[in-house]
Amino acid sequence: MTTLDTRTTTDADPTNAEVAAADTGSVFHSWSAQGSVKPLPLAGGSGSVVWDHDGKRYLDFSSQLVFTNLGHQHPKVVAAIIEQAQTLTTVAPAHANATRARAAELITARAPEGLNKVFFTNGGADANENAIRMARLTTGRDKIISRYRSYHGNTGAAVVATGDWRRIPNEFARSHVHVFGPYLYRTEFWADSPEQESSRALHHLERVIQAEGPSTVAAILLETIPGTAGIMVPPAGYLRGVREIADRYGIVLILDEVMAGFGRTGHWFALDAFDVRPDLITFAKGVNSGYVPIGGVIISDAIAHAFDERVFPGGLTYSGHPLAAASIVAALTAMEDEGVVVNAATIGAEHLAPGLTALADQHDVIGEVRGTGVFWALELVSDRATKAPLDAAAMGRLKSDLLGLGLLPFTADNRLHVVPPAIITPAEVEQGLQIIDQALTNLAR
Repeated sequence: MTTLDTRTTTDADPTNAEVAAADTGSVFHSWSAQGSVKPLPLAGGSGSVVWDHDGKRYLDFSSQLVFTNLGHQHPKVVAAIIEQAQTLTTVAPAHANATRARAAELITARAPEGLNKVFFTNGGADANENAIRMARLTTGRDKIISRYRSYHGNTGAAVVATGDWRRIPNEFARSHVHVFGPYLYRTEFWADSPEQESSRALHHLERVIQAEGPSTVAAILLETIPGTAGIMVPPAGYLRGVREIADRYGIVLILDEVMAGFGRTGHWFALDAFDVRPDLITFAKGVNSGYVPIGGVIISDAIAHAFDERVFPGGLTYSGHPLAAASIVAALTAMEDEGVVVNAATIGAEHLAPGLTALADQHDVIGEVRGTGVFWALELVSDRATKAPLDAAAMGRLKSDLLGLGLLPFTADNRLHVVPPAIITPAEVEQGLQIIDQALTNLAR
């Protein structure tokens, strides 16, 4: 077993190699073949920048797993966690707690009208898990419809609701059905306009519901904007159309805002841009920039009242943990006071959108640019005409080069996701775009 030297003097601080060896010797990594894991050790961070144990600094264009919306080590959030730890570090969820109640109030204040209660979870996966449970219990139905291009988490039902490759070795949960959503760049519907893509995707969804039997479908579960699957902003009218279909057949609509929520898209919730009111909203990491693990379900009044006299058969030991609740209160207050959501919208419209479009004009490897706020993806192709995806080897070279140039990237399949913190400055955006430009130029060579 590899052990990490824990000496505390400055000249004995561990190196990247020592930390990596200790990590891979004792930590079992998610979604990985353990023998090929090569983690980048990170020692610290501030704002939009992180650094490793050897002193190299990186502009964080990943927001880690797209959650440090407030950046790293925001002083007000750190102080709130410390203050709560000095007051009451933990409490069983059955007790009332002022910090938890305040966190719920701040969350529901930003949700659509008629969603007034929060069930707190430990993260996004179990938020989706419990939303599915609520839908099944209130409708008396079983089936959950979600998209192939999606990710909803790693717990039993959430990973089966997920559409990507991670579902396939984990299909132990029952009654999950998948559909294709709108994605005009690689349309499944032979569409040649956003309007066609939307109407045909809605027709496809409704026909699947009809074929499955509407009386068997409990919920439609969608990421408002699919994140890991490719940041595919839905065309105008699509989410309203999903709402109408759900209403037509008495189906619960769950919108997954785990990645897209709390400022990421330049709105408090991504759904705010689409004139849609779901029955349940799931959230997690963005609500407190991931400083302490937490997630939750924002519940419509109708579903909440269904359990006024009926026991909800679910709970978690750490539901609404005080340290996490305190981080939420501080994070949402700071986001409001410091104009972070407005900044995300401005950065997206005035800097990322034109900057990424300019990169696409210069680099044929960029097949499409799409996104909003600080939530963007570059779809990379080996041939623009055929839209053939850039292969894994080239993506690996690109990622390595970006790291070498001082940018921490988020890559998935043939995409480079551009997802910096919502506090990012125009100067930092320009720096990041210059690094991406250089890496794409190197890749072309």
